[in-house]
Amino acid sequence: MPDAQEWLAAATVDDAVAALRPDYRVLLLTADGLQGGPGDATSERFLATAEATARERLDGRRPEDLPELAAWREAYRAFGAKPQRTRPSVEALLRRLEPDGLPRIDRITDVYNAVSVAHLLPLGGEDRAAYAGPPRLVRADGTEPFDTTAGGETVVEHPDPGEVVWRDDAGVTCRRWNWRQCTRTRITHDTTRAVFLLDVLDPLTDDDATAAADALTEGLLALGPGAVVHRRLVGSGSR
Repeated sequence: MPDAQEWLAAATVDDAVAALRPDYRVLLLTADGLQGGPGDATSERFLATAEATARERLDGRRPEDLPELAAWREAYRAFGAKPQRTRPSVEALLRRLEPDGLPRIDRITDVYNAVSVAHLLPLGGEDRAAYAGPPRLVRADGTEPFDTTAGGETVVEHPDPGEVVWRDDAGVTCRRWNWRQCTRTRITHDTTRAVFLLDVLDPLTDDDATAAADALTEGLLALGPGAVVHRRLVGSGSR
């Protein structure tokens, strides 16, 4: 497995994506030495705090009425996706706040979901040990493999031509920018090395992205005090 800093340095955002949304940035954060496992009191504390923060931010409004989320709907439409059918990940989470609260999945996923809804940005987490090469954000040609499940069975799908996807050397790791992650790189109870992708569009600023990354770092270190974290801001808007 490559050194985390070298791996981060090789991550790219393709010019075709930058042309689509010149304001796009991604803050990539790696964490090695994590302690995965089922949800516990620590991850529950982060989720409960984030739920309260998100409800306050929404203040009775629909998620898509927030400017931070409206920007992602526009970005989805720009490459031909229908955001009312395939929602940006942060919007999908916020829609689950009522009446039952956010899903409880595992201690690492619960912490990054908490940061996502509290800071109003899409945030994905993946097992870095399962990657083949560095992450790259591109517009798909439609032939790339995407492993997922359908009806309880493992299947391989393909993105639409022109779709914005994250990929590595083996295939697509996340479709429609931040809509659905593949099975291969998903976080599990055994994950010890992960990468987190914090997606940023205006009106969120680089300072907002840094604040979200700081909160994520705090959560990850609460789960595993010995974790080693690195980060890098990538994109045409890095300013």
